[in-house]
Amino acid sequence: MKGLIFSVKRYAIHDGPGIRVTFFMKGCPLSCWWCHNPEGISPEPSTVEQIDRIGEREFRKNEMVGKLFDTDNILAILEKERVFINQSKGGVTFSGGEPLMQFDFLLEALKACKKNGYHTTVDTSGFSTPERFKKIIPFTDLFLLDIKHLDNLKHKEFTGVPNDVILSNYRLIVGSGSDIMVRIPVIPGFNDAADHLARLKQYILNEKNENLKMISLLPYHKIGSSKYKRFNIPNKMKNVEQPTSQRMKELKEYFSGSGVRVKIGG
Repeated sequence: MKGLIFSVKRYAIHDGPGIRVTFFMKGCPLSCWWCHNPEGISPEPSTVEQIDRIGEREFRKNEMVGKLFDTDNILAILEKERVFINQSKGGVTFSGGEPLMQFDFLLEALKACKKNGYHTTVDTSGFSTPERFKKIIPFTDLFLLDIKHLDNLKHKEFTGVPNDVILSNYRLIVGSGSDIMVRIPVIPGFNDAADHLARLKQYILNEKNENLKMISLLPYHKIGSSKYKRFNIPNKMKNVEQPTSQRMKELKEYFSGSGVRVKIGG
């Protein structure tokens, strides 16, 4: 069995504990306005036009996004990094896109990684069926799950999908015994209003248990904007400013009142 992966990140330190290898799997059911991996949204291998500009000159070329990997390929890459993974108590992370869109391959890869002694993490939007989550939970040591907005209509407007399934799966994972880290992207004009932040904090307080290990506040950034230019993709967030470091410090202090460890960044 093979899966479609559009990027492999070695020495990753923001996708779970320790030094990790992160595999970015192609395909995502969401279309978030601020997505920093827009090339990973399509579930198919895609040819994207890359535009480079030098002065007034413009150079165009086609770039293939997506390469097939099997579990042996995954394990071979991990084996080369095993010394760093073991010394740092790291592991492997499957991200995306949305890794559960390639469910069969994800399950096979998680089983193989666990069998070979690797700590496993799944970075997910939460938008999949509960049956799929139940099947991967025994082979997943840590989930990284985004909670973007509690309002269903607002969530659908900015991501393309409703949030009821996501919140339901969040509760499923919290109660499953697997560790979970909640990631909150801080998007100005979308989810950073005081009343919504208060609701979000209360929601976390109501649902948390010892399995909720951390809240990560992810400030909106413009790093992905270069990809929109390179791949000639419309950027709906081009006029939105990044939250200041002071603003993020204030939010960290605010969410620390939930009794869960909070950090800024992945």
